[in-house]
Amino acid sequence: MERVEAAAVGQAPVEIRHCRTIAEYEECLRLERVTWGHGILVPTAIFVVAQETGGQILGAYAGNEMVGFTLALAGVHEGRPFLHSHMTAVLEPFRDRGVGCKLKLFQREDALARGFQLVEWTFDPLELKNAHFNFMRLGAIARRFIPNCYGVTESPLHAGMPTDRLVAEWWLDSPRVNSLLAAPAEGHAQATQPQTQFDLPVGAATISVPLNVTELRQRDRAAAQKIQSDVRAQFEAHFAKGFAATGVTTRGANAEYMLQPVASVAAEIFPPNQNEH
Repeated sequence: MERVEAAAVGQAPVEIRHCRTIAEYEECLRLERVTWGHGILVPTAIFVVAQETGGQILGAYAGNEMVGFTLALAGVHEGRPFLHSHMTAVLEPFRDRGVGCKLKLFQREDALARGFQLVEWTFDPLELKNAHFNFMRLGAIARRFIPNCYGVTESPLHAGMPTDRLVAEWWLDSPRVNSLLAAPAEGHAQATQPQTQFDLPVGAATISVPLNVTELRQRDRAAAQKIQSDVRAQFEAHFAKGFAATGVTTRGANAEYMLQPVASVAAEIFPPNQNEH
């Protein structure tokens, strides 16, 4: 990953603001290359389209240096507008410093101000750090699973494996989200591994993922792909039964996703004015 050369920049406070110019979009493209390599990059023309069609491009700046960004596109589900947050990247020296969280909270504030109640994005269920952040810090849930969503890419982050993805639903004004965001954050916004401990509610199911799965991807792809296949089958089976993934915790050497019947938690995970139950 690219490192910002000036040590002072690495310690500078980070400001989030809208990006609206070609030059700013080119900076986003630079961060894309640094983060994902080649093969799945979004060109600057799509940033223009996103901006002109109600989407959202946010930059995280340390001084005059862009150190992170988020790209979201406007969409519609069954007549309801939402934002699909397609890409978020943060340069390595600024990770685990709350920059990603600042981007998401700014995204939420801006989305609510424009009348959006829902932001969605996809994430790899084997990336447990991201899962913990999405569920336990932001309050997102997941009810959909897309096998090999983007195909097998050349990005080193994907290690040549299928790009299975959960679809995070962030209901911005739900009781769950408001409660989590009102609570003080513990340490950095993203822990190295899931740390939150909780007892399972009655009727909940779990899906276990080894905490060392990221390491396995690099040294034993066959073992990692077996885990990926098992996790995919379990998520698809539970979602077909009307469950939603609502949390992630640790049990020994594993992380455990918690899944609950949507009907039993609808009042918590959806805003009062939404009929998503």
